[in-house]
Amino acid sequence: MWQLREWQKINESIENLRDYMIRLQCELTAIPAIGPENGGDGEAERGKYLLEVLKELTSNLPQERWQISEYNAPDLRVKSNYRPNIIATFRGVYPAPKIWIMTHIDIVPPGSLSLWETDPYKAVVKDGKIYGRGTEDNQQELVASIAAVKALKDLGFNPIYDVNLIFVSDEETGSHYGAGYLLNNFRKLFSENDIYIIPDAGNPNGSLIEIAEKSILWLKFTIKGKQTHAASAPQGINAHRAGAYLIVALDKMFKKKYKKKNRLFSPPISTAEPTKKESNVPNVNTVPGEDVFYFDCRILPDYPVTQVLEDIKTETEKIEKKFGVQVELENTQISEAAPITPPDSVVVKILKKAIKEVYKINAKPGGIGGGTVAALFRKNGLQAAVWSKVSNNAHQPNEFSIIDNMTNDDKVFACLMGIEIKELGI
Repeated sequence: MWQLREWQKINESIENLRDYMIRLQCELTAIPAIGPENGGDGEAERGKYLLEVLKELTSNLPQERWQISEYNAPDLRVKSNYRPNIIATFRGVYPAPKIWIMTHIDIVPPGSLSLWETDPYKAVVKDGKIYGRGTEDNQQELVASIAAVKALKDLGFNPIYDVNLIFVSDEETGSHYGAGYLLNNFRKLFSENDIYIIPDAGNPNGSLIEIAEKSILWLKFTIKGKQTHAASAPQGINAHRAGAYLIVALDKMFKKKYKKKNRLFSPPISTAEPTKKESNVPNVNTVPGEDVFYFDCRILPDYPVTQVLEDIKTETEKIEKKFGVQVELENTQISEAAPITPPDSVVVKILKKAIKEVYKINAKPGGIGGGTVAALFRKNGLQAAVWSKVSNNAHQPNEFSIIDNMTNDDKVFACLMGIEIKELGI
């Protein structure tokens, strides 16, 4: 752990970097980085900007103290023909285990501009916040990770272990050209003994260290019956009624068969919710011959997705037989839960110690229902933890980052860069 006088200087240095961090936020916001799936041209321009920031950051460092590497994923759908991924290495006192802090450089579109009070691509600093698309997701932590290294560098301090800041593309649309590309093509970069921190989710008081995720299963049900006039309903087969019965049957099945609880998660149970409903017929007096609806299932890691699918198919077959309909089942998204990062792992312990030092709270490991890119690391045998202090306004109109959150998360990163493994009781 940093000595008291060292830690006091680091805190002061970070506080003096507030304007620097705000400037980076404003400049990043002005460079849209949207994937082609969402109608954008990728992250190349923002990648170039980050390389300039990193070049400035390393300008006064001896060459042997740092390294910047680019791993561009080919993508002919964007003008640059690539999606940038950047790893900035800053040498520590010891080369291992390395500390990885991974943030993403892509953002989502702003949505309806009528819902924004400001231009989403012109950052506005007001009332201790920075407004603009991407300011919290994920620029807050991206900037904080850079500023943590800068604070140490400005003081002439070296981290205990090598620090790798990793900036990836395509997190918002599947990570095929970002973290997935790196793990699939450059797996040797990553050691099972390293420490992986992904600050891309959290809660408003910073107390959640995410170590587990539920499996995600999105399903589309198409019920096919026979359309007819409502006045002669027995001549048709009402697809809407059959679908309604199927929804109720699936609800009962889930509550009966998937009753396990896991207190890592909130809610601690598996859920299966009917969500989207497509229009069937445009008028009241027609019995619909086709009905389409969707389910969003969030399944505890205790249950394999294949088992859930088999149980759902059994229920659909019962409905087909009872109503004389056909049920087409389409998996629109399947993501099997990754292995859980152990609650007593090094990454959890080092985060808990640093969070306690900065925020004076006892952070706890937990699970979430949504998916994060950490799952890709866990599926590769890499123990990753997701943490940040956020307001949870990502993807919303008038997105903002609280400047104090950015500054204090910066301190957490700087703090853990000074913690030795032996201090964790391992």
